[in-house]
Amino acid sequence: MRIAIYAGSFDPITRGHEDLILRSLEFVDRLIVAVATNSSKQPLFAADERVELIREAVGGHERIEVKSFNGLLVEFAARENARLLIRGLRAVSDFEYEYQMALMNRHLSPRLETVYMVPSLDTTYISASLVREIARYGGDVSSLVHPAVATALRAKTGAR
Repeated sequence: MRIAIYAGSFDPITRGHEDLILRSLEFVDRLIVAVATNSSKQPLFAADERVELIREAVGGHERIEVKSFNGLLVEFAARENARLLIRGLRAVSDFEYEYQMALMNRHLSPRLETVYMVPSLDTTYISASLVREIARYGGDVSSLVHPAVATALRAKTGAR
């Protein structure tokens, strides 16, 4: 069974994330969407809230599992018997960081491979940080996120 992990902070999950999640099912048997707890970031949503929003956004797919994790991604991957990491690349500016992370993950776990996916053209410009900023100022995020996420953003930010 080909098990892959798509890890990120997903604060919040966007249509771009959803696109990569669903498209990755074309070449894996099981996908674990792993919500990372990053001590250097101050997330808008708690990890359990992010897990629930992801489940709502991509629910109904028996081959997708959503979990949160702490610590090293390579250790989480080993516990889950995953041999593949899925990462998204929106722009050239993402590449340097992603390349460095892939090399370090390979150093820590030589059998773990990283596969990069480019987003669909209509989601390339979407980032979670931009979505948070738009929501914070009461902007319309309905085309950028699942309806449940838009509702949660309005509740969390106090926007209209």
